[in-house]
Order: sequence, then structure tokens, then C-alpha cells
Amino acid sequence: MKFDYTAVNKDGKSISGTSEAGSKDAMMASLTRQGLRPVLVKLSSGKGGFAARIKRGKKVKLKELVLFTRQLSTMVTAGVPLTRSLNLLQNQTDSKYFKTVIASITKDVEGGSPLGDGLDKYPNIFSEVYVNMVRAGEAGGILDEILKRLATQVEQDASMRKKVKSAMTYPVAILSITVVAFFGVMLFVIPKIGKILADLSDGKAELPIYTRAMLAASNFMQHNAILILVVFFGGIWLVRRYIKTTGGKYRFHALLLRIPVVKMIITKVAIARFSRTFASLMSAGVGVLEALDVTGGAIGNKVIEAELKEAAKEVKNGGQLSKALSKSKNFPPIVSEMLAVGEETGQIDTILLKVADFYEEEVSAVIDGLSSIIEPLMIIVLGAVVGLIAASVMGPIASLSKNIGTN
Repeated sequence: MKFDYTAVNKDGKSISGTSEAGSKDAMMASLTRQGLRPVLVKLSSGKGGFAARIKRGKKVKLKELVLFTRQLSTMVTAGVPLTRSLNLLQNQTDSKYFKTVIASITKDVEGGSPLGDGLDKYPNIFSEVYVNMVRAGEAGGILDEILKRLATQVEQDASMRKKVKSAMTYPVAILSITVVAFFGVMLFVIPKIGKILADLSDGKAELPIYTRAMLAASNFMQHNAILILVVFFGGIWLVRRYIKTTGGKYRFHALLLRIPVVKMIITKVAIARFSRTFASLMSAGVGVLEALDVTGGAIGNKVIEAELKEAAKEVKNGGQLSKALSKSKNFPPIVSEMLAVGEETGQIDTILLKVADFYEEEVSAVIDGLSSIIEPLMIIVLGAVVGLIAASVMGPIASLSKNIGTN
């Protein structure tokens, strides 16, 4: 987003300008780091503001982000200056949009801004966790080590997302085909068959209840097709809009945690993300409270994030994180027990990385198992729909034909 700002420098002179940042707070923090005192910061109303916001909302492929992080980590570790590393990476990517993003970040770094501030301008590419870890690395002088950890973390997230996406592709495709086929049959095939049945029975024979129900549904869909489409797509739009609100997102995430199999996957993914992210932040020297705040936003579930916030309150009051998490409804006891061992030995980051590895393997095993179950299950569902339609149509036709033949 672009912001118009007015600030005062060390000499007391007023400076006005326009700059980009992920949020108003990020813009104010950036000005402060430049030795300026913000007086007024507001969203830019200049020409091209809307187009700029749309462009900033674009994303890049996760594969591109993984490659960028890994290559930047390698160059920084090898001692290549940051600005030169970014210039080299700008020419390596195939994405035109990502090239412009890296060019913008390079320009900021060359102008004296920290790398974290440059990344923070593109929240749809670089997550809050990503940006905060880079800032922690810059502050602690261990940017090369942090980039290594980030590269591993991004690769792990990419692998997990790929597995989930792969497991969902087949059932979503089958379900979509089933829905389209069902509506096609109900709108175009059933009405013609209904006319045939009416001609055969001459209006005297009583059709089975399931056939009458099918014909009534087909008749309703024929005469209200536009209304059904409006309600269907309007309902989807309203639900998606509601889910984007704070309360709606929380309730939706709470609902997902009530579905048995879905809850198991979401919980394991959340624990793996928490363990790996928290371990990386702790190893970078980030404080426990700040690490909990950043990690909560990376988990992807508002209910579990709320539990982490409650745990953070207990830690702030002098309690241990392991005891606070032991009260959680979604964190299994093994996590708090392992965390307690880490607190006792001073190796929280090492132990949590092992926990992350364990739960990532668990997620992989669960997804592989579901993939083998979902395929035959979807075939059964598709067969049931086809069987219901066939029984509703062919049964009465066979019965009426038999009666005609007897007469």
C-alpha cells in the first residue's frame, strides 16, 4: 500500500512524501528507523493508488519464494554483499512480477533501509513470520543463519501444501463432475423422460414416490434455474465474505476443529508450524512473548492462535510456556512435555524442531492414507447418484412397459 506522510527530521524540518509499506504501523516504524518523527501518515489518494493496491495483492508461486530464499541464503553465507545478491536474484527469476518486487526491495536496501522493511511492503509474498525472522536476523547479526532456517521452513511448508493439494485434487474434480452431471441430467434429461413416462402411463398409473420426487425437483430446477444460480453463487460470496471477518473466521476455524478427520489434519499441521517457527525465532534470539505473537499468526487457525495468546498471558505473568500449553484443548500432552524438557535443558529450539519433524511425518502419513481412501469413496458416491437416477427412471419405464405388454 502507498502512504502519504509528513515527518520531522533531526533538524526540525518538515518532510513530506509518499512511500510504500504493508500497513500504517509499518510505515510509521520505517520512518522512525530513518530518524524521522512521523506527524501524519495516511493512505495515498493519488492516481494509480487502486491499481497499485491490486498489484500489491498479487502473489508469486511458492516454488519461486523457496528458490529465492535458498539462493539468497547461499549468497549471504558465502559473503556476497546483500545488494549484489538481490541484483543477481532479480535476473534469476522467471516471474516478471517477482522481478519488479526484488528490484523494489533492492532499491530500498541500497537506500539504507533494512531488508525486513523492504520485504514488509509485500505481505502477500512474504508472511509476517518471514519478515520478522529476517528482522531478527539483521538485529542479531545472524542473517545468513536465519535465511538458512527460513529456506528450510519455506520448503517444508511448500511440501506440506503440495501434499494437501495433491490429495484434494481428485475428490474435488470428481465432486465437480458429479454436480455438473447431476444438474445437466435434472435440467435436460429428466424432463424428457418424465414426458415419456406420462405418455406410457396415460396419466393413470401412479409412479413410485422417489420418481415423483425426482420429477418434481427437475421441474422446480427448470423453472427456477436463474434463481438457484443466484442463490448458490450469492450464498458462496456471502459465506466467503463472512469468513474474512474476524468473528466469521474464528467460527469457521472452530467448526473445522469439530470435524473428526479434518481436526486431526489441521491440528497436526498447526503443531508442526508452531514448533518449527517458534524454534527458528527462539534460535534467532527473539523473546518468548514476541515469538508467541508472531508464531500465532503463522499457524493458520484462529482458535489455536487464541490459545497461544492465552499461553502468552501466563508466560507474561511468570508462568512456564509448557504448563500454559498443557491446558490447551488442541495441543496434545506430548508437545507440552517435550517443551518442558527443552525448558529444563535450555534446548527448546532443538527439541521443537524434532517435534516439527515428527508431526510433519504424521501429516504426510495421514494425507497418504486419506488419498487411498478418498478415491474409492468418491466412486461409491458417484455410483450412488447414478444409481438413484437410474432407479427413478428405469424402474417405472420397465413396469409400465410390462403392463403395456400384458394388456
